[in-house]
Amino acid sequence: MKGVTQEDKKAMKLFSLPGKKIASIVSVLCLSALMVACGSANGGSTTTINGNNGVGCKKIGVLLPETATSARWDGQDRPYLQRDIPATLSGATVDYTNAGGDADVQQTQADAALTKGDCILVVAAQDSVKAARIVADAKADHIPVIAYDRLIQSNDLAYYVSFDNVQVGKLQGQYIADHYKDFVKSGVGKTVMIDGSKTDNNAILFAQGAHSVLDPLFTSGVLKNVYEQYTPNWDNPTAQTEMEAALTANANTIQIAYVANDGMAQTVIAALKQVRLNGKVLVTGQDATVAGLQNILLGNQSMTVFKDISLEAQATANIVAAISNGSSTANLTNGATTATTGGAKIPSVLETPQSIDKTNVMTVITAGGATLSDVCQGLPSGTGGICP
Repeated sequence: MKGVTQEDKKAMKLFSLPGKKIASIVSVLCLSALMVACGSANGGSTTTINGNNGVGCKKIGVLLPETATSARWDGQDRPYLQRDIPATLSGATVDYTNAGGDADVQQTQADAALTKGDCILVVAAQDSVKAARIVADAKADHIPVIAYDRLIQSNDLAYYVSFDNVQVGKLQGQYIADHYKDFVKSGVGKTVMIDGSKTDNNAILFAQGAHSVLDPLFTSGVLKNVYEQYTPNWDNPTAQTEMEAALTANANTIQIAYVANDGMAQTVIAALKQVRLNGKVLVTGQDATVAGLQNILLGNQSMTVFKDISLEAQATANIVAAISNGSSTANLTNGATTATTGGAKIPSVLETPQSIDKTNVMTVITAGGATLSDVCQGLPSGTGGICP
């Protein structure tokens, strides 16, 4: 039963026992509680009764959302967090799980993490609203939750570590504003907007940022938004279906495709290839994945947004260490906050994203976001002026 701890169940059973036996058991339980509390303070507990708000915690639960729609989660976030948290907090261990794109699975994984004694949780939510229950359950055990990359809509969040996600959308929109004339040779530039998953708060922020730049162009009549859809679960095949529908509805006369990330851009490009429009339509992306960078070098994708995941992971490790050590985080957040829909202002660390096109692909490689060999694998020699 949810909300009833093992200690509650043990207490219920006491009512059926003789008085002397009750007294004996209560004494044992009290002694056990004292021992567990001491163990928690030293990071040696395996069963959390009181998480002590993360102070002394060395067992960190990391819960990531999925692997299917973006290579970043298992390819970058996981190894960085597994490296940086123990390196920053001596003696720390990382208990990693991935929800596989299922918010209910993520809830079950969070329940298991609490049962195993994880005393600080780092959660990249599969569903920003549903994950509020994870925060509530953790709070009941005095365990802080750091929302990683995606804001969780809970007023009880301890911290939020991500990028400036409105700025991500602004970078995408600004690239369109700066380059649409290269693709719109006459008349109005017909624009398709393939947004991310509406259950991911970041997708809403990306769209908000993009619209802040593009809406004046739509209003002026320079561009026309002919199709816009949020894409459930960031599903790449769905993005292709959406692009195909937009092309059909507009007799293949599309010049601009705002696409929220590289995974969906890949399938949008597949739809464009079917009607021989790849390279003739401005396509945006995000995450600076290997596939996205290859598409840029080949001319099929115009830009992406690079978010240096190593910065995000290290910032998270710094927050984890400060919580465990009982230290101030003021020098980490520098007063930054992010508002939830419930009105809470969550202390935040927001890193800065970068716009990437064919002129600065090497920025990603130099920063360690991808290797030159991976980016150039399968591409003709000399592609983009960087492939050997």
